[in-house]
Amino acid sequence: MMIYLKLFWSFLQVGMFSIGGGYAAMPLIQSQVAERHGWLTMNEFTDLITIAEMTPGPIAVNSATFVGIRIAGFPGAVIATFGCILPSCLIVSLLAFIYYRYKKLSALQSVLASLRPAVVALIASAGLSILQTVAFGGEEMALENINWIGLFLFASAFLLLRRWKWNPILVMSLCGAAGLLINLAVMAF
Repeated sequence: MMIYLKLFWSFLQVGMFSIGGGYAAMPLIQSQVAERHGWLTMNEFTDLITIAEMTPGPIAVNSATFVGIRIAGFPGAVIATFGCILPSCLIVSLLAFIYYRYKKLSALQSVLASLRPAVVALIASAGLSILQTVAFGGEEMALENINWIGLFLFASAFLLLRRWKWNPILVMSLCGAAGLLINLAVMAF
């Protein structure tokens, strides 16, 4: 029974404080599942984000479902997912009421504009954390611990997405296949 309360409370906090969408939720999810409760290692967390990104739906909800099922089975998935979406349902309902009632006030527009930098900082933090895990595999940041294959795939994906505007699903699939083939080739030699 206690694990259900922990799952609900953890993902309720993620749902409550992940203003800005899924990428903004990543550091909060990492804090709850990898650091605070130890439900996942950093490598498992990185895999979780990859899977949550590839499956349809919001990252936070997919993560809640995945962690819930892993920790406490189907009831855990339902409870974690409910905890994650409850704040959004309540907050969106309240904000919709307030917005339609006071949408012409400049103060409301100023508040919305002031949230943008915080969201950018949360996304950058999550990206740097995942890059560090990819580059060093959760090890100490030293030259001998660099995962050159991971860095090569990261740089390739970045160029394909930003410069040539490739489809993200295609890039993820190609990186997965390339990573598999490169690692198999390295293991064979």
